[in-house]
Amino acid sequence: MTKTTSNKPEINEQQAAPNVCHTTQWYEGPTIDEHTLHDDLTRHFYYTLGRDKVGESRLYLYHALALTIRDRLIARCRETRLKNEKHNRKQVAYLSLEFLMGRSLNNAILNLDLEDKVRCALNEFCTALEDVEQAEHDAGLGNGGLGRLAACFLDSCATLGLPVTGYGIRYEYGMFNQEIDNGYQVEQPDNWLREECPWETKAPDYSRRVKFFGHVEVHEDLKGRQHRRWVNTQDVLAVPFDIPVPGYNNDIVNTLRLWKSEATDEFDLSEFNAGSYSEAVAKKNLAEQITMVLYPNDASESGKELRLRQQYFLSSASLQDILAQWIESHGQDFIGFTDQHVFQLNDTHPSIAVAELMRLLIDEHGLSWDKAWSITSTTMAYTNHTLLPEALEKWSVRLFERLLPRLLEIIYEINARFLLQVAQRWPGDVDKTRQMSIIEEGDEPQIRMAYLAIIGSYSVNGVAALHTKLLTNGLFNDFYQLSPQKFNNKTNGVTPRRWLHHCNPALSDLITRTIGEQWVNDFSQIQKLANYADDEKLQVQWQQVKFDNKVKLAELVQERCGVEFDPNMMFDVQVKRIHEYKRQLLNILHVIYRYERIRNCDTATMVPRCILLGGKAAPGYDMAKQIIKLISNVADTINNDPLAKPYLRVAFLPNYNVTAMETICPATELSEQISTAGKEASGTGNMKFMMNGALTIGTLDGANIEIRDAVGEENFFLFGARSEELDEIFRNHNPSRIIEATPALQEVMQLLTSGHFNLFEPGIFQSIIDAITSPTDPWLTAHDFASYIHAQDEVDRCYQDSARWAAMSILNTAASGPFSSDRTILEYATNIWQLQCNATPSLA
Repeated sequence: MTKTTSNKPEINEQQAAPNVCHTTQWYEGPTIDEHTLHDDLTRHFYYTLGRDKVGESRLYLYHALALTIRDRLIARCRETRLKNEKHNRKQVAYLSLEFLMGRSLNNAILNLDLEDKVRCALNEFCTALEDVEQAEHDAGLGNGGLGRLAACFLDSCATLGLPVTGYGIRYEYGMFNQEIDNGYQVEQPDNWLREECPWETKAPDYSRRVKFFGHVEVHEDLKGRQHRRWVNTQDVLAVPFDIPVPGYNNDIVNTLRLWKSEATDEFDLSEFNAGSYSEAVAKKNLAEQITMVLYPNDASESGKELRLRQQYFLSSASLQDILAQWIESHGQDFIGFTDQHVFQLNDTHPSIAVAELMRLLIDEHGLSWDKAWSITSTTMAYTNHTLLPEALEKWSVRLFERLLPRLLEIIYEINARFLLQVAQRWPGDVDKTRQMSIIEEGDEPQIRMAYLAIIGSYSVNGVAALHTKLLTNGLFNDFYQLSPQKFNNKTNGVTPRRWLHHCNPALSDLITRTIGEQWVNDFSQIQKLANYADDEKLQVQWQQVKFDNKVKLAELVQERCGVEFDPNMMFDVQVKRIHEYKRQLLNILHVIYRYERIRNCDTATMVPRCILLGGKAAPGYDMAKQIIKLISNVADTINNDPLAKPYLRVAFLPNYNVTAMETICPATELSEQISTAGKEASGTGNMKFMMNGALTIGTLDGANIEIRDAVGEENFFLFGARSEELDEIFRNHNPSRIIEATPALQEVMQLLTSGHFNLFEPGIFQSIIDAITSPTDPWLTAHDFASYIHAQDEVDRCYQDSARWAAMSILNTAASGPFSSDRTILEYATNIWQLQCNATPSLA
């Protein structure tokens, strides 16, 4: 295939330079009629971008194609918005600090059903679609499961025809790029916007002003009523950038609105002319810091302040935007507002929206407290995504008082009124009042943001059956007793369009040939596959698809890690954020156990495995970084041992992201979902792997429980303590005694403590050894080791029977219907948002 071309395809001159007198006619033509796609691609390449040949890089061709597709999306977006306005449909604002969108080109082409036409158009440029797709940077505006879930939800909302707008932050630098240097994680900036994003449309006319710092003044009106004003503030502009979100094959396109922070004034010209250059642009730099980077390290006070500024910036700009749209149509009359709007808070990050909506309604629009609270408490809905205390954010009163003084006053007032309810429900119970207060007393009083979200919302949901049970029975039990009607469960899901139909086209085609094509639109239809699980012909085809996908993953591992994966070996995968509760450490202890068996020539029943781990550690999370280092050192030792090569290969994949997962997921045979019971809220990686026929080894944690129920216990490898056993376990927890009583673990720990994996780096893993042996280890690494090894031995036995494994794989895909985000969003729409869907696939 040639890499350059100087032969320009023919282009319609009218399309190259349309007559301004016929603007409407021209836009309504080419943007809707797919037959013009080739001409539009040519026009954007040669005229919008000013190119005359493709060259070595496919960057300009990617931009031209993205602009061509975006034209069609914007036309549909306009039509979608007009239809919603015409029918006066209730609007949902989905507020999230993370949206892990990945690449947009392939998703848009899939949802618009344009692949054949795009390939045909690219033929004129002697270029394959796959080459063009590689030029797009992942939009890594999220940390992991939370952000990817938000992206799946937006996809399902558009596919179901729901009027839902995503609101987030346009981080200039997304989740950092991860490099591995001598086994250590090194963070590099992820400048995903360095070549600009062709999908976004800037809308400066809809910029909003967000306040910080200053102080509150009290004044009386002519009727003697007190009013409060937040004055002398340092304001920043929130400038919106809109990204279209297409539904699948339904002509509906919703919007993701991302806010960028800018200074109200670019710089002080007088200071600049006087030679004070840095001072002249100081305000601009300070303003732009807010949206500079996803999740600043909040180990320092300045990091905490920036994190809080991000959360308030998102919440204030988004709420102002929605209120401005209401006022444009209804003026200052807020009667009926609650019937037309819902604000879904994606985790605790945007919970400050409760106080901000009160401020806007009272201070800016003159509503009384009671009317404002009636609106706020009937439009806010809160999704909790975690049981970990450190993720249930708290902010110091001192920081709030300095940064957001008016918001602090409102929070105190909300708390005072709420505690009256508590006192009425539990008269004289001082402890209960203290436990449920938004303000946590102490030497440094803290604001409990999750409590603010619960108190200010009409709906509070968990994201898996066990997670919701633990919330209502444990973490938020007091609130549940006070308002049980608020609490509900919405088990997470992922979009099967991206995580099966797009990322695994060979398997998608095989499924369609087997059960028909209805499953793509209605994923409950996937259950029909169960009828063919024992079909020998399908099993052979199924295994061939998996093998071909393993070949592709092996190429990626070779390229990224320099490790040779053999597609004839089992592919055992754990890719996710590095955290102690997700127990990558337990996984690597199992790797060491297998290595020790190989060294002892105990390989008769051992299935050869390629074990892949990947994920990023938060920059300030030292233990997570140490675990990456241990994985890297163990991998180096094993991969350089000729004795191990026939039985075991290990790799840590750097810079794991959405695009990498699209290759990893279809190739995985064993999915490691091994978090400590009661710690994982739901998980979504477990669902993606299941859809693609991977078998799960896991604990009864998060959505693993529902996955196991769906597929049957005989098709799931279970191990580990149950959440209801934890209290009893911790009362007598003694890891040292467990190690002494478990020969396999004793051998593993001996290799670890002897320095076998760090011969020239003495003592570097002592913190990990101490964590495993600590009686206060909350992750139960030593406790669950023997059970985990037993389950892994069962995996080996099952894998040796290829027909049985193929049947189990087919059954896992067949049982994955309930884990579609379409089902989840349909439940949100019906039970929380009170919305009617334009399209309603059957509940699986």
